[in-house]
Amino acid sequence: MQPKSSPHCSRRECLKTAMATAGMVTLGGLSLSRSAHAAGSDIIRLGLIGCGGRGPGAARDALNADPGTRLVAMTDIFLDRVHSRREMLKKQLPDKVLVDDEHCFSGLEGYRHVIESCDVVLIACSAKYHPVYLQAAIEAGKHVFVEKPHAIDPPGCRQVAAACESAKQKGLSVVSGLHSRFHPAYKAAIERVWEGAIGEIVAIEENFLRGPYGLYHRQPNQTEVEYQFSNQYHFAWLSGDDVPQSLIHNIDRARWALHEQAPATAHGLGGRSASFGEVYGNVFDHHAVVYEFAGGVKLYAFCRTQNGCYGNADSILLGNKGRCIVTRGIIEGENPWKYSGPQESPYDLEHRALFGAIRSGTPINCGDYMVRSTLTTVMGQLACYSGKQLTWEQVARSNFCFLPKPEDVRLDMEPPVKPDANGWYPVPMPGLTEFDI
Repeated sequence: MQPKSSPHCSRRECLKTAMATAGMVTLGGLSLSRSAHAAGSDIIRLGLIGCGGRGPGAARDALNADPGTRLVAMTDIFLDRVHSRREMLKKQLPDKVLVDDEHCFSGLEGYRHVIESCDVVLIACSAKYHPVYLQAAIEAGKHVFVEKPHAIDPPGCRQVAAACESAKQKGLSVVSGLHSRFHPAYKAAIERVWEGAIGEIVAIEENFLRGPYGLYHRQPNQTEVEYQFSNQYHFAWLSGDDVPQSLIHNIDRARWALHEQAPATAHGLGGRSASFGEVYGNVFDHHAVVYEFAGGVKLYAFCRTQNGCYGNADSILLGNKGRCIVTRGIIEGENPWKYSGPQESPYDLEHRALFGAIRSGTPINCGDYMVRSTLTTVMGQLACYSGKQLTWEQVARSNFCFLPKPEDVRLDMEPPVKPDANGWYPVPMPGLTEFDI
């Protein structure tokens, strides 16, 4: 349901790379061996859905992760964005970007053509569409890398869960953009926490404090809906707002440290205090969420998108024998420790895991944790919007969704949220805006 006054996995399974498994597997009609390289039938064709800020980065990471990968198709709402990102990637990786004009797609149906054209689908577009595109790719028998957040509402989370289960049954790989799970220092720190280095976890502090994501001004001749797509991070019906969009990395690390627990309850506060004007859309610029887990552990989570303010992105686990700052790879207290191992990029490692799994014939599936971490952020966002304390069960079974549904969106439709005479969009008002959760 829309607010009435505004329109609005198993860790071990996912970390398997199985790089050394011998034998042959079939991928989309291609014969792929464990020793495959950039030649002939060893090529893995990639298709990119979403050419905004994160999409080209995901494509670049995937192309660097395996010598046999080639980018062959791209789509975005805007064709000029497809062309510009294609040229950018060509300059960086000229031998690996093979996207001709016939495989540059645009609009709301371009994703179908990309899925048809490739073996592995990279999804990095408006988060509203991640569940739909993931499901379509799995139904088509394609492996998938999908960026965070994986959904923006409870029905979307359920759709992602179903798609990931289908992938397991079909032997397809699904890798999440929650790259912390592949970060060497984070993994080592959390392993030590599990071994008792800080004693029992009693509380967690999570921060994602920074300036706003890219702000896009309205271009001539754009419809209102096209403008909102171009500036999608700042419209809740497309992005889900900042708890799912940004704080999800922190929430995922906290849940990981707590052995994948789901929170029992959440309450929060948020609003807009410094970000006014058309480019800021209808999202909040600050949030604070308190999650309580079984046994009484509380997670205090904060995100802010305001310039000129203190910045921080730390994950801090507080124990009765010390504390672990996961994001710095250090433990302080009775058992001090500092990570000193390899410094490999988790963005590279997550893609290496994906292509290693494909080539070895040992599927990797991040579905369990990516769904639960996403739903945890949705729970926090809705707690902030509504001003209510929410339970996990309440949110998990909720049919609340940001309207319109993906299948009902048209670029020439009546926009779900409109600016006032000053060009400002209305934002939810906790305690006043009604939400059917």
